[in-house]
Amino acid sequence: MNVIDEFVSKFGAHLSLKKSLIIENKNRYFLLNENLRRLVDKNFFYAGAYLGKIKGEKFFPSFILLKMIANSKATKIYVDAKAAWLFICRRDIFKQGIVKIEGFKKKGAYTLVLNQYGECLGFGRILCDLYEEIGKVVIKNVSDIGDFLRRER
Repeated sequence: MNVIDEFVSKFGAHLSLKKSLIIENKNRYFLLNENLRRLVDKNFFYAGAYLGKIKGEKFFPSFILLKMIANSKATKIYVDAKAAWLFICRRDIFKQGIVKIEGFKKKGAYTLVLNQYGECLGFGRILCDLYEEIGKVVIKNVSDIGDFLRRER
């Protein structure tokens, strides 16, 4: 659970998840409800909502977890349709593509990337001042929803 709290805090957010309902299985974390928690034994493949996994020393969040963070008070940027498409295609974000900024943080911090409808597309790292830089990359793509499709080759 500490791993999840630590990751969520990188966005300036806090999730109130009941620790007894979060199960770790083979370095993967799942959020279960009370009824499912009683039924699950220690050796299961998938149950409840998948939150992410640890590979080596790094935590890789699921998009379910990213959506949960996006529904809370967190650092987020909203992008126009063109920037959203490019982000899903693993491209970085230029200042021109940003339409709204919430909870701005300093250089090096993580931010969620949402489209104009408020759907979470992934997250990135802030490279410079989002309010001043024009004509250069301001958000480095770390993870996006297009990753799933790219792995299906």
